[in-house]
Amino acid sequence: MTARPLRIIHCFRSPVGGIFRHVRDLVEEHAAAGHQVGILCDSSTGGTHEEKLFEAIAPRLALGLTRLPIRRSIAPSDLAALYRSYRHIKSLRPDVLHGHGAKGGVVARLIGSVLRVNRYCVARLYSPHGGSLHYDRSRPAGQVVLRLERLQERFTDSLVFVCDYEQRTYEAKVGKPRAPARVIYNGITDSEFSPVTTAPQGADFLYIGMMRDLKGPDVFIEAFAETERAVGRPLSAVMVGDGPDQQRYREMIVEAGLGRRIRVEDAMPARTAFSLARTVVVPSRAEAMPYIVLEALAAEKPVIASRVGGIPEVLGVDSAALATPGDARDLARRMTDVLIDPDWQARVMPLPEAFRATFSVSAMAGQMLGLYRELISPH
Repeated sequence: MTARPLRIIHCFRSPVGGIFRHVRDLVEEHAAAGHQVGILCDSSTGGTHEEKLFEAIAPRLALGLTRLPIRRSIAPSDLAALYRSYRHIKSLRPDVLHGHGAKGGVVARLIGSVLRVNRYCVARLYSPHGGSLHYDRSRPAGQVVLRLERLQERFTDSLVFVCDYEQRTYEAKVGKPRAPARVIYNGITDSEFSPVTTAPQGADFLYIGMMRDLKGPDVFIEAFAETERAVGRPLSAVMVGDGPDQQRYREMIVEAGLGRRIRVEDAMPARTAFSLARTVVVPSRAEAMPYIVLEALAAEKPVIASRVGGIPEVLGVDSAALATPGDARDLARRMTDVLIDPDWQARVMPLPEAFRATFSVSAMAGQMLGLYRELISPH
């Protein structure tokens, strides 16, 4: 096994949310270890918050940051984007192309395969991060997408799942992988393993995430109203995040008569948001391994979340913090419990030591680098 520095390019579509966090962590760790890293992603998504994140990571990107239009759905413009991506990536001569999410997986694997046809060896990896695995096999669109996933295994040197649940879902919807597969948990940096104190006038509950139905902001609003009725007094909440449906949720809050008790803020760093409220609520309808749960636990915040994706692998399969996805009443019962039971956090949340041993970014980056080297070592 050679110890030479690797040239690694991460390909993904939207520079927001968990995928962007995952890639940034890998960039930081691998660049610090002496490897050359680059990013290729969409130019049409992300806002001021994401621009600041790019500025912070830019010094680590020895292979640069390339942004070009990559649409969410399949479109004819994808061909032009693929060609431009191919020409750019070919000039960088990477050892590793790691695609994240459905569109990133297409870019990394197809371009890597074309490079191989031209006798250039490059490892092709794909991490779904949920993505196409949210599709329903019983629907025509789902059948098309999942069959394409199966087809692309021919151009994949390794699948990388962020939790056991994601691998099980892949096997159920796509089939048992024909390419090698590995589970590598997301991780949190050492600096994040420290408490975040709630501000003196902090709210009772915090939602932080993309403003789209898949993440459950509407469920959070309904559960908040139900919790108020259960405890018999006014409560407060903050919703933090950007997304296409933010205005619709603002209107939903006003229509429910909660305009003075739920305020909506644009995206901000997670640890800044954690200071705004006492309890973090993750009401997603679907997830893979959401970073926000890991970040909140590292900040020693109590967490209530839907029983979806890899969240039970973090909180515990039988945790009282887990609610039925999409069920506002069940979520409200958990929210009520945390308000009336002063020992709820100590009794329900995982032990900090065990959590840190499993979900550290150094462990994640080390395992990923080991996989990269395994894949290129025969060449």
